[in-house]
Amino acid sequence: MLSAASALAFATTGLQAQVTDAEETAEAQPGVAVETDAGEEAIVVTGFRASLNAALNVKRDSVSSVDAIVAEDIAQFPDQNLAESLQRIPGISIQRDGGEGRAITVRGLGAQFTRVRLNGLETVATSTDGASANRDRAFDFNVFASELFTSIVVHKTAEASLDEGSLGAVVDLNTGNPLGGRAGLTAALNVQGSYNDLSDNVGPRIAGLIGWRNDAGTFGASVSAAYSKTDTLELGNNTVRWAQARFDSVAGQPCFFVADAEGNPTDVPSPNSGGVYVSSPQCDEAALAFHPRIPRYGEVGHDRERLGMTASIQFAPTDRTNISIDGLYSRFREDRSEKWGEVLFRSNERSIDIVDYEIDPETNDMVSATVDDAWVRMEHYLRSSETEFWQIGGSWDQDVGEKFRFTLLGGLSESDATISRETTMIFDDRDAQGYRYDYTDRGFPLLAFGTDPTDPANFQLAEIRDRPSSVVNKFRTAQLRTEWDVVEGFQIKTGAVWRRFDFDIEAFTRDTAVCGNGGPDRVLGTITCSPSGTFGPGAVYGFPVTPDLAERFEMGDAGQPSGNSNSWIIPNLDATTDFTNLYERPLGIDAGNTRSVREEVTGGYLQFDARGDIGGLEYALNMGMRYAHTEQTSTGLNAGVPVTIDRSYSDWLPAANLALYPTSNLIIRAAISEVMTRPTLGNLTPGGSADGFNLRVSFGNPQLEPFRATAYDLAAEWYFAPESIFSVALFRKEISSFPVSVTRTDSFNSTGLPVSVLVPSSPAALDPALRAAPIWQISTIGNGEGATLNGLELSLQAPFRFLPGFLSNFGGLVNATFVDSDADYRVSGPAIIPGGGLQAETRTSTLFGLSKRAFNGTLYYDDDRFSARVSVSYRSRFIDASGGTGNIFEGYNSTINVDAALRYQLTDNIELSLEGINLTDEYRDRFVDIDANRAYENNHFGRTILFGARFTL
Repeated sequence: MLSAASALAFATTGLQAQVTDAEETAEAQPGVAVETDAGEEAIVVTGFRASLNAALNVKRDSVSSVDAIVAEDIAQFPDQNLAESLQRIPGISIQRDGGEGRAITVRGLGAQFTRVRLNGLETVATSTDGASANRDRAFDFNVFASELFTSIVVHKTAEASLDEGSLGAVVDLNTGNPLGGRAGLTAALNVQGSYNDLSDNVGPRIAGLIGWRNDAGTFGASVSAAYSKTDTLELGNNTVRWAQARFDSVAGQPCFFVADAEGNPTDVPSPNSGGVYVSSPQCDEAALAFHPRIPRYGEVGHDRERLGMTASIQFAPTDRTNISIDGLYSRFREDRSEKWGEVLFRSNERSIDIVDYEIDPETNDMVSATVDDAWVRMEHYLRSSETEFWQIGGSWDQDVGEKFRFTLLGGLSESDATISRETTMIFDDRDAQGYRYDYTDRGFPLLAFGTDPTDPANFQLAEIRDRPSSVVNKFRTAQLRTEWDVVEGFQIKTGAVWRRFDFDIEAFTRDTAVCGNGGPDRVLGTITCSPSGTFGPGAVYGFPVTPDLAERFEMGDAGQPSGNSNSWIIPNLDATTDFTNLYERPLGIDAGNTRSVREEVTGGYLQFDARGDIGGLEYALNMGMRYAHTEQTSTGLNAGVPVTIDRSYSDWLPAANLALYPTSNLIIRAAISEVMTRPTLGNLTPGGSADGFNLRVSFGNPQLEPFRATAYDLAAEWYFAPESIFSVALFRKEISSFPVSVTRTDSFNSTGLPVSVLVPSSPAALDPALRAAPIWQISTIGNGEGATLNGLELSLQAPFRFLPGFLSNFGGLVNATFVDSDADYRVSGPAIIPGGGLQAETRTSTLFGLSKRAFNGTLYYDDDRFSARVSVSYRSRFIDASGGTGNIFEGYNSTINVDAALRYQLTDNIELSLEGINLTDEYRDRFVDIDANRAYENNHFGRTILFGARFTL
């Protein structure tokens, strides 16, 4: 029986052994009765059903609440992405980014609340995939090739002997286990092609493993490697939120007039700039309505390359000693390119004329409008990034006598996510006429340029940006675990841990607005605006765009309606970066994104395990206390000066798990524990940063308390047939400390921050009056009053043995999760007077990242030659941020993803495969404002088809 303790660090050993035992049964077929030495009949399964059965045994044998996924065979994980595999587990939903699973949510708690261990050692792997870099504690599963792993174990309830730091779950990722395989040489090779129907591209996917174990089972070694390269696209539209603002004129009515000497308005209009706003029905209605800030269509390209390698050596000279050394290396590269045709309403409404418009009375959205003097922008963005991850770890398991044993575990890991180039080049036409948008269909709007967007003569090269950065995470860990069998059925576990986590981020900018001043001089340093950051007398923006600086872009099928503009020019990156000497410009420090955190944890635990029966009722329990002392050092730039803050705090974390066995096939589980997650890394900086585009300032708080909660769990599991389970679980988390934003409205100057913290090309950096205006949203983080979370999990898994003939080879897995929570957030709602400040209010909603409903289902067929499965996952709407520009919360609308796989065993050593991912080409629908459900983003990624063969020795 696999104990919960052994699952912590060496889950692979037991899991793989179960699969191997099934494979080595002579000529056994799935579901076929085989006579044993005792004359009894045993059902032996292989393939996908064997992996399900092995995972079910892990769950059944644990005292705490555990779920697992096990590889069908060496180098053959059952899904193409670890996150996409995890979504089949009850209570787990995934966040897809760039068309791939990236992060997970467990029982309503987001990725930052989940701790991940690799071969028993806690680690963090971050990437820059998707729309943004991961600069927090969340684990990016897309860094690793899935073929490198043999099992995943998810611990949903805490134990004293389980590493602290999770409010959601502890996830164990396990690589090779040489002693769990069969004797002699073992080898496997997967060769696949990956085709995406949107990018119309085929890329290679190759994985292989070589392992060897001696006949005595005392020594084994294995090496595995995986490589893949994919080029995929996402097509769609984006608004970059909606906002309120006063316009130059509305339906022919001027909104600003020249002021007299006393500052009172005259009857002379003041077009485009200056003047005094004069209230009128048209101007007020347009000013208070929400309009899209940057309506745009575009294409996002994802060119990804993954290389991963693992190596493992195991030595067990006696049945009392097991020594293991494991290493893993992964390199993940991505070029993300974005090509947008857009209108920059944001911060430019003062010069824009609304010719005609329509407002939805239910949402107060200006859903359609035609405008003149529009600020048309053509944008080309490229981010080249690389994440390198490595880990080396070792363990020594030793039995000392018959009743005492220990495990010594240690290792180190590092994740280095580097953005070598994050370049944006921008063409502007700041007085375009006849632009029209229509969001009557919020998912597929009409966006039509009036001025010809394909004529270079209409544009200026106006802004250049480059923002290289790096994020480095390091872990150093040493642990000692002991077990003492005091008497039969009673065990004492103790242990000690030392762990050091280092987080460092450095970020730089080469941003500038381009002031041509009438001349083409491109000498380094002369293309910027005046030293104060403003346009001086006689200055003109930008350089005229010539055909040599541009390239033509043709929009593909993003569901756009007839009449939409689908062709425009964008900057040619090679030509424009060379023209501006961008990469030779000096780097400036991005103060808000240059910071570090070091956490050194020392602690230990004491746990009592017991098994027995009371009045004929069998039970198993563990209960104990974990202690963790955290020494924290946070560094950031405040007003350009490095500031370091030291602090420390301690946590006593009791935990208890009880399993009752009324019958041999029924288990009742109960658990209670105190749990904690350390604060978000970005919140711990003592520095400050500012957003000169959205007029926001944020300060960190290195004195933040951790997230702390009391967790309750009650479950029933009925193993009603072989390979089958029906389970129900109720859970509750009472979060006592929950960091919340503290926000006020004031001027940028009131913060005391220098202008240097603003991006040089932002409107606020260029305009002193904007910095002095009391319209900035200034935020910091404080310790809030907490939140509660309640949920229900339902799960059913069974083969269809009751069906006749070949139908008995079918089977299914279904699960559903229902979660609700309430937390109070301080948010900023709409302005109620034209040009006025946003209205602060307190709103109660769910925790960020929490979907109230999630469903997953898999129907499979599995016999001795052919297997097939189709999986469907549904995730309901969820919020992931408090919102901005007067919108209350933002997040993602519901999604349904469908995947399928076919495999055929051509010979004993050759298997053919065909797999499909995102077969319905689901769109990712992002919203802003929970009440109005305004369009934020609606993109699709296409279907991915994988085809290939697997060879074994």
